[in-house]
Amino acid sequence: MSLSPPPLIRLGNTELSLVLLALVLTHVAGMAAFLTVPVLAPGIGPELGLRMSLAGVYTALCYLGYMFTGPFTGGLVARFGAVRTCQMSLAGIALGLVLAAQAGVAGLALSAVVAGLGHGPLTATGSHILSLVAPERRRSFLFGLKQTGTPLGAVLIGALCPWLMLQVGWRPTLVAMAVIVLAVALAMQPLRRRFDAAADPSSAITLGSAVTAMRLFREDPRLRALTLAAMGFGCSQFCFSAFFVVFQVEALDIDHVDAGINLGIAQAAGAACRVIWGLIADQTQPRRVLVAIGLGTAVSALLLSQADAGWAGPAITAAGMLVGGTAIGWNGVLLAETARVAGHRAGEATGMLGTLFAVAMVFAPTIFSALVQLTGSYAAGFMACAAAAGLAALVLARAPGLHHPRGSLTATAD
Repeated sequence: MSLSPPPLIRLGNTELSLVLLALVLTHVAGMAAFLTVPVLAPGIGPELGLRMSLAGVYTALCYLGYMFTGPFTGGLVARFGAVRTCQMSLAGIALGLVLAAQAGVAGLALSAVVAGLGHGPLTATGSHILSLVAPERRRSFLFGLKQTGTPLGAVLIGALCPWLMLQVGWRPTLVAMAVIVLAVALAMQPLRRRFDAAADPSSAITLGSAVTAMRLFREDPRLRALTLAAMGFGCSQFCFSAFFVVFQVEALDIDHVDAGINLGIAQAAGAACRVIWGLIADQTQPRRVLVAIGLGTAVSALLLSQADAGWAGPAITAAGMLVGGTAIGWNGVLLAETARVAGHRAGEATGMLGTLFAVAMVFAPTIFSALVQLTGSYAAGFMACAAAAGLAALVLARAPGLHHPRGSLTATAD
């Protein structure tokens, strides 16, 4: 099976920067699907009689919805165009947030699934757009820049939503976030003329096309290795982001506010390293960079597992930054390599990868929590994160077909 590269749309630096800014903003807005309700949990929980720990269930339900629309990305892009698909995804996220603002417990669960359904095609569609305009020599760097939107979104939502909730309440805050998400969708409208010109309204969106996209996992060993690596890296990233604050508060006796600041610093380190790793990958081999990231995540997670209340505050901050720079820093390089390998099927391949990634994200926090409950310590959970990252590095190190020179644009499956 030959996966030829898509024809490159040549843009000037200014236009390329505007496209990149739009894609970063879609990731910032997209994080509203996963984080807005969990961040507002201290206000939502008492009113609806829910425990704040159930915020993790909301995120898992989001990923459940994500799983069902991700495989249809290729069909959606073919029929509506890549920009319109992004806009539809953001509209779905906004609808989920509005549902959460209007409903009770059952409505919150429904809103999570709806927001996840909306988010499903978003990352893959962004990868499709960027694969059309990113020069090969800067591909990993540009994908890394695009992916900074995710940790930046986490930082912005974490800072904005609690403040806004104190001013107007949690329900209006959810509506306000929905408006922001829709504003990003509208801001993408000028890009439609260039990127949606080839859309075919008669193109069918079928279950068969989704199944065909998922078959890429079986048919191409390179995409299979990248997908398995993403699942391993994702387990480390998701569990670190979800449990780092509560770990500091419960196990290290750190003030809640200081713990949140440490998470924000770690997220910022992850955003910066997404760009740094991309720059390095463009000058060397993406596979080698990803293996190094996996090993770095394993070492830093093991280091964090040994932290105790005797550690000084700066040491905890530094350990969090190390995990953040590796466990959160991998996405741009891996998605760029996925787009390179998949060629003109970059959207389908990234949708397939995202779907299986979501499966891992549904189960990863549950396993982490179970390990904490069984052992009475967070150490086992962070050791499991280290193991997942180490296995991801091993898979990539042994993967066939990921050793091509950086200048090679055409790839043939083994």
